[in-house]
Amino acid sequence: MKKNNLRVLVATLAIVTVAAFNVTNAENTQTEADNNHNNSMKRWESNTEETKAVEGIKEERSVAWFVANSKVARAQNKACYNNPDIKSTPNCINSLHALEIVFAGASGR
Repeated sequence: MKKNNLRVLVATLAIVTVAAFNVTNAENTQTEADNNHNNSMKRWESNTEETKAVEGIKEERSVAWFVANSKVARAQNKACYNNPDIKSTPNCINSLHALEIVFAGASGR
């Protein structure tokens, strides 16, 4: 009987500890989000830089180049998605293929 009570006590302590840890992490995440309220502006600025990088690409880039420059590949892909006139260009095709490779590698397929 005492062993069963001890098991219940240990299980209860484990659950309480995990719950307290989750609450602490949630509070820390919210605090970090409150402290970094300028992140949306930083993302906008980096998107502008990436857009300039895409506009600056005059020559055809390979899939390997876009894999090595995934931020530019994302910006290129976004520009291609928003402009149907350039969807069939080599840079659009290569950037999409590079992103497929990058994301397939990240997911472990």
